[in-house]
Amino acid sequence: MKILVVDDHALIREALRGVLRELEDDATIGEAADSHQALQHLAEHPDVDLILLDLYLPGGSGFDLLTDLRQRFPAISVVVLSASSDRADITRALDLGALGFIPKSARREVMLSALKLIFAGGIYVPPEIFGRQKPAATMPSPTPRPHAAAELGLTERQMDVLELMMQGKSNKLICRALGIAEPTVKNHVTAILKALKVSNRTAAVVAAGALGLGQRKD
Repeated sequence: MKILVVDDHALIREALRGVLRELEDDATIGEAADSHQALQHLAEHPDVDLILLDLYLPGGSGFDLLTDLRQRFPAISVVVLSASSDRADITRALDLGALGFIPKSARREVMLSALKLIFAGGIYVPPEIFGRQKPAATMPSPTPRPHAAAELGLTERQMDVLELMMQGKSNKLICRALGIAEPTVKNHVTAILKALKVSNRTAAVVAAGALGLGQRKD
């Protein structure tokens, strides 16, 4: 596996090398400190499999680079690794095509688990996006009530599929977990996207989390 780490802090890049070596000890890991170096590296090594991208880079926005990467190198998986844990940043990165968003504040074990999930074909969405946004000081916000399956026109089986989607599982893993055929899973996913009024799986996960879906009660 060939991986490119894009971050302007040398210590962060070195730390990520250690984490990545734990997962893929034979991985080829390249480094870039800014957007220009990242694009130059990709021009020389277009067969990169995965990019770990910081959002705040010198001389340019990580969001702009993410947009450029998805247009010019659609086959390369991009995962955002950022000091930000702001819900708007997370949502924007996922909307722009990132396969995951890992806050730099995450514990090493969480980072390892997130990368394992992504390597297995899943999408990692940090728990922060499922929590409520902080209410304004003078305008306390009520807790949103989780929506029932019937309210959205989803069957219980489709809710099972949605819960597994929210865990980042691919269609193949979902069909194994539920013991159903992959074409059936695809039909359920299509129904879920329609019910949530979104166009892709990542948007469905974000929308479902905002509605309180897939959150098991203790």
